[in-house]
Formats: sequence, C-alpha cells, structure tokens
Amino acid sequence: MRFDTKLVHSGYDVTASTGDVVPPIHLAVTYDRRAQEPVEYFYGRGENPTRQALETCLAALEDAEFALTFASGQAAGAAALSLLEPGDRLVCSDDVYGGTHMLLSEYARYGVNVEYLDLSTPDIVLPEDVRMVWIEAPTNPLLKVADIAAIARQGPIVLVDNTFASPVLQQPLSLGADITLYSTTKFIAGHSDVLGGALVFNDPAWQARLLGYRTAVGSVPGPLDCFLVHRGLKTLSLRVFRQVANTRAVVEALRDCPSVGRIHYPGLPEHPGHAVAARQMSEPGSIVSFEYLGDVAKLMERVRLFACAVSLGGVRSLIECPAMMTHRPVPRQTRLALGIEDNLVRLSLGIEDPADLVEDLVTAVNEAERQDG
Repeated sequence: MRFDTKLVHSGYDVTASTGDVVPPIHLAVTYDRRAQEPVEYFYGRGENPTRQALETCLAALEDAEFALTFASGQAAGAAALSLLEPGDRLVCSDDVYGGTHMLLSEYARYGVNVEYLDLSTPDIVLPEDVRMVWIEAPTNPLLKVADIAAIARQGPIVLVDNTFASPVLQQPLSLGADITLYSTTKFIAGHSDVLGGALVFNDPAWQARLLGYRTAVGSVPGPLDCFLVHRGLKTLSLRVFRQVANTRAVVEALRDCPSVGRIHYPGLPEHPGHAVAARQMSEPGSIVSFEYLGDVAKLMERVRLFACAVSLGGVRSLIECPAMMTHRPVPRQTRLALGIEDNLVRLSLGIEDPADLVEDLVTAVNEAERQDG
C-alpha cells in the first residue's frame, strides 16, 4: 500500500463478527484467559487491541517493524532515554523544545551527560564517545535543519523528534535514524483534543525493552485516546498539505510587513537549512517563527483567528511567544544565547482559508505597529 492508503487502512481490519469498518474501542483493563487461543491479552497496562491498532498504523507509515505509543510525547521521550545508562553521553540539538530541555535536565541528574550542540552546522563532527544523538529537525522554535543522514553515518543511536514534520513530510528511519519520536498530540491527531506520543523503530531488542519499560512505569495512552489519534491519522496528508500551503501564503505576506524582522522558515531560499530541508523533506512544514519589531503582547491580543496558545499542528491556527510560553522554563540567558529573543513569535498554521489568515495577521501586525509608533 502507498502512504495515503496506509493512513486510512492500516490497523483498521473489518471486524469479522459484525462487519464494523471502524473497530470498536476496547475499554477492558483485564482479559479472560479462557476466551483466548492463544493467550495474547493479559492486562491493559501491557496490552490493548485499540492501542495495538494505532501502533500498527504508525509503524506502517515508516515501513518500520515496531511502534509503541505513550500517554504523551514527553512520556515517549522518557522511554527512549531509558535505553541509556548512567555515564552515557547524549548530544542534543541546541535549539530544542522547552519540555525536552526539562526532560533532559531530569536525566542529567541521574548520570546521563547531556551536551547541546548546533546540529545544523554543516559537516558537524560528533564527539567519539556519544551514545545517543537527539535531533529536532526542524527545531523548535528557530526551525534549524540538521542533516539527519550525515549525522546517522557517524554511528551513535540517532533519535529524531519528527513532530514538526510528521511522517507526511519526513521519514527519519529512511534517512538512517534509529528511532523516530512523535508527540502524536500535534499533527498526527491534528485536532488539539488528545494527548499522546510514539516511538517508531526496527530493533526487536528495543521492542522488548521499551515495552517492558512502558508496562513497568505505566505511561500508556488510554483506549479512547488511541482511537482519537488513529482517527486523526486518516486525514493527516490532507491537513498537512493544506497547512503548508497556508504557511507559504502567510510567510509571503509577512515579508512585506515593515515591523517584521527575520523570518525563520525552511521554505525560504535564504534560510540556512533550505538546501538540507529540500533534500530530506517533501515540503518545508507549517511552522514559522519571526521577529516582531514591536510589542509582542499587543500583537497577540489583536489577532482574532489565531488562538494565543501553545501546541501546534492542529486544524486551528495558533500564535505564541516562546520566551513567554513554550520556552519559559529555559533560562533567559540560555534562550538569548540560542537566538530565542523576547520578541520572537511562533505560528502554527491551521486549515482555515489562507486569505482570512493573512488578513487577520497582517491587520494585527499593522495595527500593533501604529499603536507602538
């Protein structure tokens, strides 16, 4: 099956006894052994048919052997870090989601040596003793683009947080990565109504180890959550390509606004990672950040169609200021050193009419500019 057909069909076998084309949601937390031959289900913290159907689909999208789902993207990240031992060295993209920064800080307390590097640097050479590399591509919020294949050739375990791109636009495993991580809350579910995370990979030893970890710590998503994520997957391509088109329209409009400074978007030819993004992504995505040369708080108050909220990848467009919102836990001096200024604005474009989005944003930018002036 091709990609879009997998979105609709993978994990959705017709129920034999009833003919349901949408499988039922399995709410049971325990299972009668006498009704199973062979025994496959024991307890809901370990096994659940609704969860497994979602995992079947997520694995199929990257032609992978395994996928495991979790209660959130953070829980998925914590599971991946469980593959490390005290004393192991982890290198992470320097410009990284604030929640990931917090998560890695916790693991640093338990003996994992964490180092942040600009992985988008051309021809970057990793330290020889690195056990794992954690790549965001593109990064959050500056949209830096690391060359996944080039980093993977250097030998360590390569984990790619593919949340910004989704499997529609980028396939990390095909580029040499070992693990793809998703916050399925974002593009994959797509409607801002369910939390979830996932790891996709090929190693059977990791499957046993990560499944055991998840069962032990209990970081499982509930069956209704899995159903909602799986339902969202069916329209993933339709949503993502509409969101990309909307982003292109908004970026072009922003380039003409005097109060807008530098725009961070891999689709722009002047973006430092444009060539790499064009090589490893089918489209440059639907997240854009820009420097606003005025009062950011006033700008966010004036938009009407953009919700002033964290998260991304949903059908509704969002606006946020990383310094005040998603990256507030990161020390200010660290943020500034990375280039995350207090006036940086991040947009996540939804599926609304592009003309309405452009009109709303440009009107707010111009009005805020007049007020600031």
